[in-house]
Amino acid sequence: MVRDIPELRRIAKELRLDVLEMTTKAASGHPSSCFSAVEIMVALYFGGILSYNPQDPFWEGRDRFILSKGHAAPLLYAVLARAGFFPREQLWTLRTLHSPLQGHPVYRLLPGVEATTGSLGQGLSIGLGHALAGKMQGQSFRVYVLLGDGECQEGQVWEAAMAAAHFQVGNLTAIVDYNKFQETGPIAREMNLEPFRKKWEAFGWWVEEVDGHDLGALCEVLQRIKSAQRTQPSVLIAHTVKGKGVSFVEQDFTFHGRALTEEQAKRAREEILCG
Repeated sequence: MVRDIPELRRIAKELRLDVLEMTTKAASGHPSSCFSAVEIMVALYFGGILSYNPQDPFWEGRDRFILSKGHAAPLLYAVLARAGFFPREQLWTLRTLHSPLQGHPVYRLLPGVEATTGSLGQGLSIGLGHALAGKMQGQSFRVYVLLGDGECQEGQVWEAAMAAAHFQVGNLTAIVDYNKFQETGPIAREMNLEPFRKKWEAFGWWVEEVDGHDLGALCEVLQRIKSAQRTQPSVLIAHTVKGKGVSFVEQDFTFHGRALTEEQAKRAREEILCG
C-alpha cells in the first residue's frame, strides 16, 4: 500500500539522519552520495513499488534491487533496517571489524542485499542477469538497478544496456541518480554524459525523467513504469542534488568520499531536522 507523501517525507528525513550518524560515527563513508538518492530509495521501498518480505528475504517472487553505486551502502543499510530486515541498532557498526555492514554491500552478509557491488559499472549487468533469469523461469518479479551518473562513463554499463534492449528485458528498470557530480568534480567537466536521454533512447530503452527529490512524482512515474508491461527495458533519469538536505555539503562535492566531522554533523543535523 502506498503511504501518503507527508509520511514518506518524514521517512526521508529520518534516513538522512541515520546516514549522517552512521558515517560520522565511522568517520568514513560517502554521505553526499547517499543524500542525493534518499527520495529514490524511499519511493521504491516505502512508496508501494518494490515487492519484498523482510521475514522471508529470499522469497522467490520478490522484486530485486541492485545498488550499483555501492558506495551509497549506508543509505541501503538504513533503508533495509527501517524495512525490517535487521535491527536498527546494527547500523552503528558500519565499517567496523567483522560487521556485516561493510563500506560496500556484500551479498549474504545482510538480508536484503541482493548483490556485492562497489566496483562501479557492474550493477546493470548483474541486474540484467537477474531479469533474464526471471524471464527464463517464468517469474513475474521486476529488477531495479540504481546507478550513479559518474559510473555511466563505464563501458560495461552500455554493454548491458545494449544487451537488455536486444533481449527485450522489460522487467528491468534502471534508475540513474543524476546529481551531476562525481568524486573528482562536475560530470560535465570530467566526462560529459549529455545528451544523456538520447543515448538511452538510442540503445533502445524507454526513458522517463523526474525531479529525484519529488516523492509524489517519483512514486507516480515508478508506478507507471511498473504497470506498463513493455518488452523494452526502462530507465528513469532522476535529477538530484549531491548532498541534498545539507547546504554546505550540497556546495562541496569533496564530501563525496569523506564523512563529516562531529561539529559539521551537528550543523547538518539541525538543517535536516528543520528541512
